[in-house]
Amino acid sequence: MYFTFAWRYFKAKKSANAINIIAWVTVGVIAFATACQLLVLSVFNGFEDLVKSLYSSFYADIRVVPARGKTFFLTAAQIDAIKKLPGIAATSLSAEDKALLQHDSQQSITYLKGVDENYTAVTGLASYIHQGSFNTGTADEPGLVIGAGIQNAAAIAVGYGMQPSVVSLTVPRRGKVSVNDPLQSLGEGVAQATGVFAIQQDFDNKYSITNIDFVKQQMGFAADEYSAVEIKLSKDITPDAAKSSLQQLLGSTCKVESKYEQNMTLYNTMRMEKWVIYAVLTLILVVAAFNMISALTMLVLEKQKDINVLQSMGAHQSAILKIFLSEGLLLGIIGTALGIIMALITCFLQVQFKLLKLQGGTFIIDYFPVKLVATDFVLVSATAILIAFLASWFPAKKAAAQPFELR
Repeated sequence: MYFTFAWRYFKAKKSANAINIIAWVTVGVIAFATACQLLVLSVFNGFEDLVKSLYSSFYADIRVVPARGKTFFLTAAQIDAIKKLPGIAATSLSAEDKALLQHDSQQSITYLKGVDENYTAVTGLASYIHQGSFNTGTADEPGLVIGAGIQNAAAIAVGYGMQPSVVSLTVPRRGKVSVNDPLQSLGEGVAQATGVFAIQQDFDNKYSITNIDFVKQQMGFAADEYSAVEIKLSKDITPDAAKSSLQQLLGSTCKVESKYEQNMTLYNTMRMEKWVIYAVLTLILVVAAFNMISALTMLVLEKQKDINVLQSMGAHQSAILKIFLSEGLLLGIIGTALGIIMALITCFLQVQFKLLKLQGGTFIIDYFPVKLVATDFVLVSATAILIAFLASWFPAKKAAAQPFELR
């Protein structure tokens, strides 16, 4: 019943045309703000999925690292026990540290990561090779797969009919060091560039991948000493369950990290940026709320006689209050519905035709990615309707408190 009154008041012709104009402006602002919020959240969702997919190509589902220091020891029995745990699809051992990469007169600092033959089974790095191939060689003849940023910094040739470059790698060694001969603390070897990967600048400018036996030999690792164990999970187990099993097996000397925990700073930053933008765009709805207060206040003045008639027919203050609250909610609902429709149409066009392009051409895609999430629609709709309700409270309260005068 209350919405029936509200609908009649909304579509009825007013004595002052400004009331209609302000009402429609309010609806338009709510629709615009709602559409903007949904579009921005959808773009953030799209970028978040894209970044996660890129990072997922480099990071494994689970990583086991030392709780303290840079290395830890795993016996053959412990490694075999890890492989036999439920939900473990593949495991890969690695050894890594900073290294100085030299090619001719060019130098570059890189994170040299030695991996075993199972590395391609736990990560998707091999699918991002755009020059050469993923070949880490052997301990005696190591191959080096480098990031595109490292390739550019050190002018390394790979493929395109050119002789692959041979680079020198200088790494810190473990164990006792003689004060009389500081060079004993460094290991130096050579490797042939076999491939170049391009995933994301954080990786492309930082990592070089080679054979684990070569790295352990140059760094002076013991036979059972490693920097990390990277693990791929099967679909029938959750990361939390796998973490719990691994932590129980390996004890407190190791730290078990999920894919989220390996990139916690990145994911938290992306999530914070998303909600900060959402909060800023909510201010547009607050502006619409002031328009709504003006429209409803003028409507209350317009409908004074109707209010008196309703009061004479026995309508209580609560009924008058609900009528004008319903009027405000009606404006919010119409504006929200129009905003959702606008956002859906825009997202559909973007997905189908890639209308909005990214500038610069340096990213992996050249258009804004979008992903629609149902919870975003619920949140934005609830926010818009809540603000509409709060904005309509003061005019509705004023209408309900109006003294009964029938002339």
